[in-house]
Amino acid sequence: MANRAVLVVDDEADIRELLVLTLSRMGVDADTASSVAEAKTALEARSYDLALTDMRLPDGEGLDVLRHIAEHYGNTPVAVITAYGSTENAVAALKAGAFDYLSKPIKLDQLRPLVMSALKLPRPVHQRRVSIGETASPGTPRLIGESAPILRAREMIQRLARSQAPVYITGESGSGKEVAARLIHLGSARAAEPFVAVNCGAIPENLMESEFFGFRKGAFTGADSDRIGFLQAAQKGTLFLDEVGDLPLAMQVKLLRVIQEKKVRRVGDTQEDAIDVRIISATHRNLSQQVDAGEFRQDLFYRLNVIELKMPSLREIPEDVPRMVEEIMGRLARQSGNPRPEFTEEAMLALRRYDFPGNVRELENILERAMALCSDNAIRETDLYLTQATPREKSAAAADGAVGTRGLPLHDFLDQVEREAIMKALEATRYNKTAAAKLLGITFRSLRYRLDRLGID
Repeated sequence: MANRAVLVVDDEADIRELLVLTLSRMGVDADTASSVAEAKTALEARSYDLALTDMRLPDGEGLDVLRHIAEHYGNTPVAVITAYGSTENAVAALKAGAFDYLSKPIKLDQLRPLVMSALKLPRPVHQRRVSIGETASPGTPRLIGESAPILRAREMIQRLARSQAPVYITGESGSGKEVAARLIHLGSARAAEPFVAVNCGAIPENLMESEFFGFRKGAFTGADSDRIGFLQAAQKGTLFLDEVGDLPLAMQVKLLRVIQEKKVRRVGDTQEDAIDVRIISATHRNLSQQVDAGEFRQDLFYRLNVIELKMPSLREIPEDVPRMVEEIMGRLARQSGNPRPEFTEEAMLALRRYDFPGNVRELENILERAMALCSDNAIRETDLYLTQATPREKSAAAADGAVGTRGLPLHDFLDQVEREAIMKALEATRYNKTAAAKLLGITFRSLRYRLDRLGID
């Protein structure tokens, strides 16, 4: 880490001295400033790899330093130092573009990993853009398409990759939320460290604490050896919490404490271990509504939803469907070792008119099935098995008064349709409920609830 330089901005001499001493022991050169004005002067005189600034300064705020660096020295990450328990200031700084934050009193076991992560940030930004677009190396996740929503998502991912801030990804099932999370991780300073993806809806409630935090040998019946949990498995990397809205309230309390303290205690242990993990969460639900309904803690939502990234549904980007079809069919053909079939114009038109309730994941399933069932090495509309009515057919049905409820009350009709869809998914997966839930684009817990409600064994 030789020749790296850090600017420390704080009006308290003892804190400046502590930070300079710690940084020098890490082999990092450090300059200090006690005000916004002094910080600007130092920045003009020298290039820095990281800035550490207090939030409260005699002539302004740390956010003033942050904005000045963002405007004039865009590649320099900034970490802010906040008062103990000042969650609002930390979140405000992260939303403004801060790389990370430290709380007073400053703990060296949190300062060191922050500095290490910041000084590993790749520069300049444009060197990483190819990993997010369509020219990525084989095996790297990609966002395919050139529509405006996809371009906005790519641009946002590039920005988020240079931050440590928690990210909240929204979007319908199958819209690519995990792909976005992986791209943020791969573009960040944590790219060489683990990316741990967890489906919060697939973990039985009685196992959640041990799965997330790990356990010590003898902590409970069956704990035959020590085991780390998801949080420690993602040490120095990224933990992706998919369907975070499925976390029970008791687990939400414990996760909030981990985020605030940056420490984790295994089940059956007496001591806590420091962790350095970036959390990215995602859900297809409306967490704000869950907060209003008392199903999700507002304080945890506040900490997870620092920066929001919205992934577009396939209905919003129909112009990207042909490009996605080419990409997916090419990949499936390479995997199977078979020649790629021709895709007829009528089939493509049908796909562009389709609503895609399952989004990109559903498109992949449709194409995989069509490639397996088509004849003469050509995919026609009939090979797609799209049963959904087109907008024109829906309008005609409404004009004729044919609401399509099979003569049943709406509630009974919806239950019948849901039961048929679930039974088909169960049959297709040989009654593997986890696989059936994935096929339906819902969580395992949601499937279990529906099975109980509909009386399906």
